[in-house]
Amino acid sequence: MDVRDRVRGCLLGGAIGDALGSPIEFQSWREIRREHGAEGITGYVTTWRGRSGLITDDTQMTLFTVEGLLRARAGHAGGPPTPYPEVVEPVRQAYLRWLDTQNHQAPPPADRPHRTGRLREETWLYSRRAPGNACLSGLRQQFPGPSPLGVPGPVNPDSKGCGTVMRSAPFGLVALSGTAGPDPREAFEVAAACAQITHGHPTGYLAAGAFAAITACLVAGEALEPAVHRALDLLAAYPAHDETSAALRAAVALAAAGGAHSPERVESLGGAWVAEEALAIGVYCALAEPSVERALLLSVNHSGDSDSTGSVCGNLLGALHGTGVLPAAWLRPLEGRDTIERLAAELV
Repeated sequence: MDVRDRVRGCLLGGAIGDALGSPIEFQSWREIRREHGAEGITGYVTTWRGRSGLITDDTQMTLFTVEGLLRARAGHAGGPPTPYPEVVEPVRQAYLRWLDTQNHQAPPPADRPHRTGRLREETWLYSRRAPGNACLSGLRQQFPGPSPLGVPGPVNPDSKGCGTVMRSAPFGLVALSGTAGPDPREAFEVAAACAQITHGHPTGYLAAGAFAAITACLVAGEALEPAVHRALDLLAAYPAHDETSAALRAAVALAAAGGAHSPERVESLGGAWVAEEALAIGVYCALAEPSVERALLLSVNHSGDSDSTGSVCGNLLGALHGTGVLPAAWLRPLEGRDTIERLAAELV
């Protein structure tokens, strides 16, 4: 499969999962069934804004991650950048542009160094979509640079919210050190370092690294379960990996177990408000259901952080299968589709 199609599929699939889960993010499974029927939602539903197909902060931050990576490469035209700080700082600057979209109703004046570029001019992004507290507070703090992997980072050292994972697929889509394609170890380390910009708990940023590594393996053509095992091998090299490793192993085991895949089984992996649980649920759903449509619906129909688990699952499925498997009925009305496709093309 063409790498371009995997990159495009990854970004579009994540946005679709995000948009599916957004309207039910803060509802329990009981409330979802009461409002939408015994099977829960079966497609896009209208949000409180009166529209469907709307993305959240998950996709917003993913797009700014892409822009940060593009800036990192553009700043090193003579050769690919090395991870620190040549990637971390451009990504942080991109996240500051995202922070503007949460604090302003339109692009603010270009009176600060980070306020440049095309993405910040897209007015549809200026909409507050339930952003994570650690993402907001972390970007308001000074960032001296990432800590060694496995020890608490300098910003929000006790936070391991899923805001690290939901934005980190792009690190697995691009080669930064001159390799022929994305390198899983490099993707892991750079994603983990950039996750520390807002979340310093080792589980929070190691889960982001594992997600990026899995994505890199999928882009290279590996199947999902072997890609997860590659990520587990990488995790084992770092202190404090136990929570993330245990969550991934639980996801693989649950997918392999007999019986029907259900919201109750999803919830046995946690609520996904923290990074390792969001990653585990996304992986489980992508492994458990051979149908992309059913996997995405499984990933959002539960009591936890539905948009983040939908986003992670969609990123994985898109990277694994490309755009051809994404349901046209969900792709057509997707908010920001043109921007997502433009950034995907620029990234490859």
